[in-house]
Amino acid sequence: MVTAGLLLTMAPARAQKVKSVPFSYQPEQGADRYDSRVPVKTLPLADGSGFIILAHQANGGYAVERYDQALKKQWAAALPVAPGETVEAFGLGPEQAWVVLHHTDESGQNLTVHPVGLRNGQPGPPVVLVAAPARDRRPGVAISPDGAHLLAFAYQTREAQIRALDATLFDQKLGKVLSRTYDFRATRDFFSPNVLVANDGAQLVTMISDGMSKLTVRRYPATPDLPTQATPVPVLGVPVGGIFGGRTIRIRDARFKLLPDGQLYAAALVADYDSGELTGLKMVRFDFDKNDIKLSDEVPFDAAYLAAVGQATGAPAPKRLEDIYLADLLLTPEKNLVVLAERHYEEGGPELPVHAREIHAFGYNSFARPSWHKLIAKDQTAPAIDSYTGIGFRAAVFNEDIQLVTLETLAGKSDLYLRHLPALGGVTSAPQRLKLNVADDKQLAYVKDFTTWLGPKTIIGISRPSKRSAALQLNRVEIK
Repeated sequence: MVTAGLLLTMAPARAQKVKSVPFSYQPEQGADRYDSRVPVKTLPLADGSGFIILAHQANGGYAVERYDQALKKQWAAALPVAPGETVEAFGLGPEQAWVVLHHTDESGQNLTVHPVGLRNGQPGPPVVLVAAPARDRRPGVAISPDGAHLLAFAYQTREAQIRALDATLFDQKLGKVLSRTYDFRATRDFFSPNVLVANDGAQLVTMISDGMSKLTVRRYPATPDLPTQATPVPVLGVPVGGIFGGRTIRIRDARFKLLPDGQLYAAALVADYDSGELTGLKMVRFDFDKNDIKLSDEVPFDAAYLAAVGQATGAPAPKRLEDIYLADLLLTPEKNLVVLAERHYEEGGPELPVHAREIHAFGYNSFARPSWHKLIAKDQTAPAIDSYTGIGFRAAVFNEDIQLVTLETLAGKSDLYLRHLPALGGVTSAPQRLKLNVADDKQLAYVKDFTTWLGPKTIIGISRPSKRSAALQLNRVEIK
């Protein structure tokens, strides 16, 4: 079932801004402005007492700041960033926050973690996680969803081909758990691998292989390898491309994510290899405990789907989908999955505006079967200098409800808007204005990286109001 509709009316404004405090923020520069390595810079504390923020300061350094629910700053830990250093990751464990810096110079490169104690903001001694020659590929890092494990890895390459990853796993106190090599020499024709870390420390190495047509995952245990015997490494893989009806179908975009049930999920947009036309969406659930794979039926981007896009956007139905990218995978307590994709694009020049348009939402039941599709119309534009800093969306799950927050101008009012997307049925609510009166003057007015939820009725965000000379503010919005 495809549902679509152009929302012409807004829900009654029931939001109340409880408190705002001044906030200092220095926009990111360089490539990170366009492809941020740290897309989430506000992390709620597990006990519900508040949240921490990674703030970029005017002096070029960063600070980790802790706030309580009333927006009172409890402490701030400065983190100087030297020339040649950039932030690689920001994470939250049971006892400390982690900021990982990438350092490079002529002699080499490394990833170093700077821990900050949650109780009093006391910085701990930095720990070098991984080092590599300066000319090698940039090392990577992964943090488990609960923040209890951190994995750093470096690449072994030969003639630009990845041969292996050398990885080290750390616990929450940054003690070394194990070192391991993920060997790909026997694997032919695969896309650049990635590593995810489960809460128990198991490592999941994901790959797109077989000519961009197969999703493959290896699961490595959280225990060290034994010198006298081979470590069992279960492998699950499933083709999502191939030859269908005489057409060669390949993976255009894929996203893997560990979700709260402990399972690994993946979504893949597939396309006709010859024409480049997007043909559909497929979803996979990898269950290593049962050695089982659930591959969903494809959601085809057929004539009916294209007609629904036109209906949702109020424009003629497109002949094919363009500029659609996977954005997130969300799982509810009843194991209903929602896959979110978004259309976004640049106008064609470095100085021209960028756009974020409709959200494509896909619902799956607990048996990994498609149950609904929804197209959520929006029209966001930003100057090139801001790129996607403020446009796009943020999403969170509460019971069987998905909440979406966007910056839009609707009925002449520039503001943050909240929509509810039920995981059962996908009947989206009308946008609800949060009444922050966000400025619409082509200057930086909203940074979505800082938007988070402290609960189903409490949203934290950073924006600049429309008042003259107003600066960025940290806001807490209570939904009635």
